[in-house]
Amino acid sequence: MSSARKKVAIATMLVLGGISLSGCVSREYVDTQVAAVSDRVTALEARVQQNADAAAAANAAAQAASAQAQNANQRLDQLTGRVDALEARMASKAPRH
Repeated sequence: MSSARKKVAIATMLVLGGISLSGCVSREYVDTQVAAVSDRVTALEARVQQNADAAAAANAAAQAASAQAQNANQRLDQLTGRVDALEARMASKAPRH
């Protein structure tokens, strides 16, 4: 093998060795990174649960308000009938000139 080929072969081996070693990480590093991500996920899950609880409360309040509005509309419809009847009675008792 020529000197140039030996240098290229050695350089190639060094580059490949460096690349393969740079991919190795310690278990402690991985555990640290996973713990950080896990903490963030736990915090986000808590926030999602709070939002879900708030949405459920808002939905319950909206349903209660809807029921009250329907009740008010029914009462208004009943009163409208009474007012119409009173107006008719008043119109029939109007003095004639």
